[in-house]
Amino acid sequence: MFDGLKKKLNRFRNDVEETAEEKAEAAADEAETEADAEAESAPADAAVEPEASEPSDADSVGDADADSEADAVDDAPADAEPATDADAAPEQAAATAEVDAESAAATAAVDAEAEPAADAEAVDEPEAEEAEPRESLASDAAKAALAEEDEDGSSGPGRLRRAAAFATGKVVIEEEDLEDPLWELEMALLQSDVEMQVAEEILETIREKLIGETRKQVQSTGQLVSEALHDALYEVISVGQFDFDQRIAEADKPVTLIFTGINGVGKTTTIAKLAKYFEKQGYSTVLANGDTYRAGANEQIREHAEALGKKLIAHEQGGDPAAVIYDGVEYAEAHDIDIVLGDTAGRLHTSNDLMAQLEKIDRVVGPDLTLFVDEAVAGQDAVERARQFNDAAAIDGAILTKADADSNGGAAISIAYVTGKPILFLGVGQGYDHIEKFDPEQMVERLLGEDE
Repeated sequence: MFDGLKKKLNRFRNDVEETAEEKAEAAADEAETEADAEAESAPADAAVEPEASEPSDADSVGDADADSEADAVDDAPADAEPATDADAAPEQAAATAEVDAESAAATAAVDAEAEPAADAEAVDEPEAEEAEPRESLASDAAKAALAEEDEDGSSGPGRLRRAAAFATGKVVIEEEDLEDPLWELEMALLQSDVEMQVAEEILETIREKLIGETRKQVQSTGQLVSEALHDALYEVISVGQFDFDQRIAEADKPVTLIFTGINGVGKTTTIAKLAKYFEKQGYSTVLANGDTYRAGANEQIREHAEALGKKLIAHEQGGDPAAVIYDGVEYAEAHDIDIVLGDTAGRLHTSNDLMAQLEKIDRVVGPDLTLFVDEAVAGQDAVERARQFNDAAAIDGAILTKADADSNGGAAISIAYVTGKPILFLGVGQGYDHIEKFDPEQMVERLLGEDE
């Protein structure tokens, strides 16, 4: 059901995702290049900065010189260069140098104990300065992303690309990203018999929900597009929706339902299906044949009534439809029947005499609900007829037959938005059980493939 439209919606989702992901990858590559350039320049900066800072710290210089002299003395036996210097000097000079070295070492030890903080600061400061350029490469979100990949054991350029993407908080979908995909979607909707005004409303909602959106860490672009499609479709499909079962349960009995539409769309069969539906709900029903113009109409509805074990109220061909349905209501009241299902002759909105009959039924019977029936496969024709019938004699809702044979879904999407009245049921086969209560949320999930 509606497979053609479903494929077109999925194609739009994939197009936007592909466009946004290509853009994201390009931005990530650019961020990676900049990060590599910073990383290459960082060691040189770190090497220069500590040298420049040494003259400004007298304590550090003194301590460092003392340590160097002490190390030189301690290592003298193992080092060839100090030994050469000692041989070249007189023995007295060597002894004096040894005493001086021991004195310097003692002084260095005292200084080290007195000023440990200065030493620590002198040692640690260059390291902090060296790490600072790398700290600016990623935000906290980037660090989390890197940590997550470390746990997974992943490494390499992908880590930096992901970190850069998270750190930038990049806008994933922009107006230019949607231009071509939205045009393709508009054509797809119109080709699927979605009414033009409805298609424009869907596109506008998608624009509002996607342009300027940033992707969350837990989302993909496809998820963002799916959410926007879901909301856009739901807004047009659910217009005027009400709880049909609750309406029936709360109405005074008997409840009278009148069915109208053009010839051959399945009104009579739909009445039989609803009689079975109500029976499962625990309600009793009576059928009234207000189609007094068509030859064979009584025989057709009688076959359904007998198959279902229901009472049929009918007059001779050419009788007054309002009188037939009124008799049905009288019978229901006398026999404590819950629901009256009244058929009417097929007609066009331009059939003035037949439309006048609907107005008379409304005056004489005062039905609780007038339901428009048409074929889902009729597409935009069904949408236009629903609009015209609603203008001529207000309807309360619609039922679409042959929905199982409709790959486009244009009527199912459009009728509620165009008329302001909901779709209540879908006919999905020939059997009496083959009728589904229309659920906008379920419909959207079916179109977007969320029920698979």
